[in-house]
Amino acid sequence: MSDGTIETLIHGCLEKNRQSQEKLYQRFYAYGMSICLRYTVSEEQAIEVLNDGFMKVFNHLEQFDITKPFETWFRKILINTAINYYHKNKKYNHHQSIEDAYQVANEQDILSQLSYREIINLIQQLSPMYRTVFNLYVIDGYSHEEIAEALNISVGTSKSNLSRARANLRVLLKKNHEACKI
Repeated sequence: MSDGTIETLIHGCLEKNRQSQEKLYQRFYAYGMSICLRYTVSEEQAIEVLNDGFMKVFNHLEQFDITKPFETWFRKILINTAINYYHKNKKYNHHQSIEDAYQVANEQDILSQLSYREIINLIQQLSPMYRTVFNLYVIDGYSHEEIAEALNISVGTSKSNLSRARANLRVLLKKNHEACKI
């Protein structure tokens, strides 16, 4: 078990070896958090989704095709876990709409000044539905049809939520940019 390859770790995890599970968790923690943070409103929620995702990985690892990249399979599990988390908690989510959004004159300049963490913080400020649709479409490359099916909404609602998410992000970007000038 001295070999730290992903194949060796997966084999150990399939044998329910705790050390292999811990090493796999440590190896993919940051990668998983980067995905989960985009779908949740806080780091605590992201950790909850990530841990649920890892439990699914450990419980269903025999379904993983070792000839394919682990990251792709893991990412899909985390996205589906985040969608499940959204469904489970949507009755507690309160939609806070930002008034009519308008174009920011120089969005590229504002975006180039933001760090990854600042961008994630802006995305986390979106309502849960807008955040989920935005991430699925813009970041993870899902089609509106796939989003509609996953979230039990219409294709039109998916498109509308994406448009509103982008508009809200423009407002948040402008507010962030103005706050940085002060």
